[in-house]
Amino acid sequence: MTRVRLDLGYDGTDFAGWARQPGLRTVQGTLEEALARVLSLPDAPPVTCAGRTDAGVHARGQVVHVDLEQVPDVDALVRSVRGVLPEDVWLRAASLAPEGFDARFSALSRHYRYRLCDEPGAWDPLLRREVVRYPRPLDLAAMNAAGERLIGEHDFAALCKPREGSTTIRRLLSLTWSRSAGGLAEMSVSADAFCHSLVRSIVGVLVPVGDGRQGLDWPACVVAARERNPRVTVMPPHGLVLEEVRYPDGASLAARQAVTRSTRG
Repeated sequence: MTRVRLDLGYDGTDFAGWARQPGLRTVQGTLEEALARVLSLPDAPPVTCAGRTDAGVHARGQVVHVDLEQVPDVDALVRSVRGVLPEDVWLRAASLAPEGFDARFSALSRHYRYRLCDEPGAWDPLLRREVVRYPRPLDLAAMNAAGERLIGEHDFAALCKPREGSTTIRRLLSLTWSRSAGGLAEMSVSADAFCHSLVRSIVGVLVPVGDGRQGLDWPACVVAARERNPRVTVMPPHGLVLEEVRYPDGASLAARQAVTRSTRG
């Protein structure tokens, strides 16, 4: 089998998330069907992604691998797959994966961006599918101060939904809020991995600090409790974009898999 790396982006608005689900339109199902069609395969080849996005979440830098029985002409593969994919999915590139590469387990980090519009004068209805409107002005300096206390390795059970057999311990590498030229509030966040709904819950625990309803210590206290807090809002999915997935150099890919597959306690 030959492993091929695929880099793609998609508008998640009309998808029921990444993962294949019977009777629902998903990114994984759409990509697998396209591959089966252009490669004339009787069954859709299963693909593995770096990060399974929820329904409505977008991606600009999703990374996928697929194992094929024959070595493809990757340039021809890109052209053919682009020709059959719908307009809300775009195959950016394809390449033969180096030894030890796994789209999910070889990744060093994932980088996401979340965008809010908290200024009525800055609202652009043309961005309604990718920016979330917020009714109160936000103090980004306060949100950055509170967010700094979440950086590092923590058990984020209070902010994410655990999956059977997995852990909710994650290492948050960076978290910053900034104001875009168009007046939007943008959060950039990176971690070694994210559990289900974690990024949107991080936004949800920082927004009350930004609008003055909670103090700077509140997000860290919520995380330290390690229990789901009903006062934390899981923010809408359409403001979230998977921007980039980073990998080590080729010599370290297999070693990175071993680290990632080990369960943290």
